[in-house]
Amino acid sequence: MKMSAPKSEIRLLIVDDHQMMIDGIKSLLLYESDFRIVAETTQPKDVMGLLAKEQADIVIADVSMPGITGIELTKLIRNQYPTIHVLALSMHGDRDTISDMLEAGISGYVLKNTGKDELLEALHKIASGGLFFSEDVTREMMRSVRSSRPTPVVEKIRLTPREIEIVKLIAAEYSNAQIGDALFISERTVETHRKNIFRKTATKSVAGLIKLVMEQGFLD
Repeated sequence: MKMSAPKSEIRLLIVDDHQMMIDGIKSLLLYESDFRIVAETTQPKDVMGLLAKEQADIVIADVSMPGITGIELTKLIRNQYPTIHVLALSMHGDRDTISDMLEAGISGYVLKNTGKDELLEALHKIASGGLFFSEDVTREMMRSVRSSRPTPVVEKIRLTPREIEIVKLIAAEYSNAQIGDALFISERTVETHRKNIFRKTATKSVAGLIKLVMEQGFLD
């Protein structure tokens, strides 16, 4: 019988086609009691089978892998296990790859040259329901949306001052509970505002909302 993990423990599955990269992540997390690596593999095709056997909270996935790319794998995970978050790991932070991974449903994107502190921050943020993007990735995302023309839907958006506050906090990677604490409102009220925001903006994901926030200039 499989024992459930303590509530404070964040369960990880690592997939990268280079074993050295997996070993490096394991070394960084070796003495971190908040995390437990439940599975690892160099074969992306094995991930779905591993998730059927092991409970994981976050999948740390390489973006460029043979057979199944990180983009394709993220879509598979999010479709079959919507409560599992995906942290993308890559050598590159080009705008097309970032955009594709966002659309696939990742909760974070960090570069492989990241340090231990940033990796821990990313994992904790994602585990609490937030988003995390390394500084280089965020800068590239902002350059991308600023170089593109606003879409008609962006120009028609009308949000209340409270909704704008919440949009900014979502973009700042706050969870619903954290937004509630920051604005002195209940988590249920935050959820109601979020539903209204998604309806008004015609977006279906946080990734789409982040793009919209940047196009509106809220992060300037």
